[in-house]
Amino acid sequence: MDTERQPFRPSLAILSRGDAATRRAATPHNSRFVRVFEALAAVGIDARPAIYDESFPDVVRDQLLGVDGVLVWVDPIHQGKTRAELDALLRDVAARGPWVSAHPDVILKMGVKEVLYQTRHLGWGADTHRYDTAAAFRAEFPQRVLADGPRVLKQNRGNGGQGVWKVESLPNADATVRVLHAQRGSFPEDIPLEALLARCEPYFGWGGCIIDQPFQARLPDGMIRCYMSGHKVAGFGHQSIKALIPPPPQGPEAPEAQPGPRIMHGPDAPQFQALRRLMEGEWTRR
Repeated sequence: MDTERQPFRPSLAILSRGDAATRRAATPHNSRFVRVFEALAAVGIDARPAIYDESFPDVVRDQLLGVDGVLVWVDPIHQGKTRAELDALLRDVAARGPWVSAHPDVILKMGVKEVLYQTRHLGWGADTHRYDTAAAFRAEFPQRVLADGPRVLKQNRGNGGQGVWKVESLPNADATVRVLHAQRGSFPEDIPLEALLARCEPYFGWGGCIIDQPFQARLPDGMIRCYMSGHKVAGFGHQSIKALIPPPPQGPEAPEAQPGPRIMHGPDAPQFQALRRLMEGEWTRR
């Protein structure tokens, strides 16, 4: 009798959105995460796709309860659907044993725009405000945008520029503002301030608040991302972005209006060492 114990092989589900047909056809080899599956297999992890939709939550829950861990790749908003039901499912799964990353409660602490308000006192902070209710938004924002110049409004949970607006008052038109949505393909609009306030009210239902910051005039210089592993910088990404920048005369689909590639750098890139010292020495060491 063979009494040799087989080595433990941990199992992992990579969770993403899709319909029932996508779920039936999903394999590690036809997934957009194929390289992730390959990397996990190389270190002895049995990874498998898990396709989610609100129309079949129970079968997804059963699958996730049968693995050791779950990696979640689901946007906060996708074609009008939010993560409200999925987050409840993931909390239930995590409470029953499997490791879930990122846990919905971690996202609410670190992966929402409210972090910009909570950390406004740090070196990356700015004149940042939070509106917790539509009534507070209506009472406070109009005077702020009139007095302080262009502002950026951000719904608390979103992706792809959804619910992010540059807003500026127009000379001699107190009741009209110029707005530009951060979603790709957007044009500046001159609309009544009241229309903007009404347009933003639904954000309180999903994300719970709206964050308000001054517009950064250096935005065309690009954006730098710091990739952290614990308290250490693992690398940097530098990208020329076009969100909240008016499109050129050729229109928002022109090549000139498209974001540039994200250029990756290691942690020792000399041009980012001042930023690295701040990240590791002041901003993230707690």
